Amino acid sequence: MFYVGIDVASEKHDCAVLNSETGEICDVFVFSNNRDGFNTLMSKLDLFSNDEDFSDIEIGLESTGHYSNNLVNFLHEKRLSVKVFNPLTVQRLRKAQTLRRTKTDQTDAKFLACMLIGDDSKSYEKSLPQIEELKTLTRHRFRLVKEKSKHKQHIARLINIVFPEITSVFCYTSLVTVRELLTQFPSAESIANLDIRRLTNLLWVASKHRFGRDKADKIRSLARQSIGTNNRGTSLALQQHLQSVQFLNQQIKVVDTQIKSIMLELDSPILSIPGVSFTLGAMILAEIGDIMNFRNPSKLLAFAGLDPSYYQSGKFTADRTPMVKHGSSYLRYAIIQAAICVKRYAPEFMTYFDKKSSQNKHYFVAVSHVAKKLVRVIFSLLKYQKHYVQQAG
Repeated sequence: MFYVGIDVASEKHDCAVLNSETGEICDVFVFSNNRDGFNTLMSKLDLFSNDEDFSDIEIGLESTGHYSNNLVNFLHEKRLSVKVFNPLTVQRLRKAQTLRRTKTDQTDAKFLACMLIGDDSKSYEKSLPQIEELKTLTRHRFRLVKEKSKHKQHIARLINIVFPEITSVFCYTSLVTVRELLTQFPSAESIANLDIRRLTNLLWVASKHRFGRDKADKIRSLARQSIGTNNRGTSLALQQHLQSVQFLNQQIKVVDTQIKSIMLELDSPILSIPGVSFTLGAMILAEIGDIMNFRNPSKLLAFAGLDPSYYQSGKFTADRTPMVKHGSSYLRYAIIQAAICVKRYAPEFMTYFDKKSSQNKHYFVAVSHVAKKLVRVIFSLLKYQKHYVQQAG
């Protein structure tokens, strides 16, 4: 059996080949991160393998985000066995092997090959194309929402500078009516000088006939007495932040439409769980990938970073330990958010939440317990492809 360790980088990859009986069988070689480089790798492997289907070769590499995507896809197309290691696991094992502070791409490749020799874990299975698409879309959506939140923070700050009194008229400055008003007239002075009929019409249209003349009179009266700063730079910054939020909302809407389309194609049983939307369901599916990569719910729980840490030394055993949080942050976020929603719509989960709350657990601790229960349910649904059956509690 031949064990191939590949240290992945952006432009080139270092590769080491070991034999379980004779050890290293060639010097570490480098191949570029392109088609010619991948073909060079295959020609090298062809020299070592005794089987036409490369069944006597195992390949191991670290999960390095997008740098390894194309290489892993290429190796799967060639039907090679690929194992993707957690970088944290590799780092800790490497430190345990030596006290020397030596780290090079060549030594990393050799170490990965050595890890394969003593590793009995299951090879990484490639996900369906739709799952890969969902992973790209959901992560892109996550970043768009995060960017929108930053703009909204700036908007709240700038409103307090240009027209702080408007918060006494509207409960939320993120309302569409407020955004539309301040996009067109981004200062208290411009609103104060506005014709009342034009202001009334603007509010009437933006609020979908909720606000009329009374609201317009109140806003203009506050604008004329406002202590807000009339600064062209501040007004322009507010205007552009508002336009950015509007643009991001349009982008998120397009992404949501695409996500829903793919989820309908997959028809996953995860959508049968009450409270799990297309977006949250897609994010969970995308981060999990192939459920067959996990032997049991505990493995999936650890991958999400939701498993509790343990500490015991001598006669002492800690009874309060934090969540590990070493897994996928995207999956952990999606499951926690799904747990909050599911407990509202599924009596079984609400009963479980109430039970944990009655034990004097903090709200978020109780939610984390619901999230762990949800992980077990998701594992079962995806593993056996069955729909969720509502229980009484």
